[in-house]
Amino acid sequence: MTSEQSDDDIFIDSTISKAHRFFPPSSPKPITTKRNHEASHDTISPLIRQIKSASLSIGENGENERTVHNRRRPSVLDEKALREADTETVREQRIDAISRSYQDILQSIGEDPSRQGLLKTAKRAAEALVFFTKGYEQSIRDVVSDAIFDEECENMVVVKEIDMYSLCEHHMVPFFGKVSVGYLPNKRVLGLSKIARIVEVFSRRLQVQERLTRQIAEAIAEAIEPRGVAVIIECLHMCMIMRGAQKVNSRTTTSAMLGEFREDPKTREEFLTLGRIKPF
Repeated sequence: MTSEQSDDDIFIDSTISKAHRFFPPSSPKPITTKRNHEASHDTISPLIRQIKSASLSIGENGENERTVHNRRRPSVLDEKALREADTETVREQRIDAISRSYQDILQSIGEDPSRQGLLKTAKRAAEALVFFTKGYEQSIRDVVSDAIFDEECENMVVVKEIDMYSLCEHHMVPFFGKVSVGYLPNKRVLGLSKIARIVEVFSRRLQVQERLTRQIAEAIAEAIEPRGVAVIIECLHMCMIMRGAQKVNSRTTTSAMLGEFREDPKTREEFLTLGRIKPF
C-alpha cells in the first residue's frame, strides 16, 4: 500500500506556485460592539444574532462585557472556494496527479492497470472525482450576488425535494437524497434557482450530512437576512449500505431551523407539512 501523500507531494511537479492553488484561511475579524444610549432599538438582525451567538458570551456578573472566542465562525458568504482560482492548466495538472494516484490504487488492490479494461480507468476516475467535488470551484457569494431582490413578501417560500449528490468525507463513497428548503422573507427574496445552486455548491464537496444541512441554512440566512430559514435533508448513505452495517433500507434525516422556525412551533409545523419529502 502506498504511503499517504500531502498536497505538497501531489503537486511537486507543478510549475504553478502554491499561492495559486491554495487559499489560506481568512483571518478572523474582531467583533466590536457599539452601544448608543440614544438608540431605542438594536439594529442587528435577530437571525444573524442567532447564527453568531456561538461566537459571543455575555458575562454573568451584570456588567456589559462580551468575550470573543478564540475561534469565531467565519461568514459562509466570505469563505473562499478551494479551487476558485484554478485555471484550465491547473485543472489538468490536478487530473494528472489524481490519475497517477489511481494507478497506484489499482496496483495496490492487485489489479493490472495495463489490461484492456483498465487502460483509461485511472484518468476517467480522476476526471470523475474532480467533477464530484466541483463545489470547491465556486463560492456562495458568487452564486447569490446577482439574485437578491427587494420584494414586499411575508409568506413562506418553500423549494422542496431538490436532488443532491455528495461524497462522504469519511469513506469517500456517495450519499444522495432530497433537500427541502423554506424561508420567511424580510422584504428581500432569493431567486428560486439559486436555492438549488446553493445546495449544489455545498453538496459537491467532501461532506457530512449534518454540516451540509447547517451550511445551506446559514448561507440563505446571511444572504437575505430573512425572519427564518428551515432545511430538511433525507439521504441514503452508501457507507452504511455497501459496507459497515449494510442496512439497505436505512435513511438519514437532518434538519436545521433558524429564526421563527426554531421559535414558533406553528411556523415549524407548517414547513414540515409543506416540505415533506416523499419516499424515493
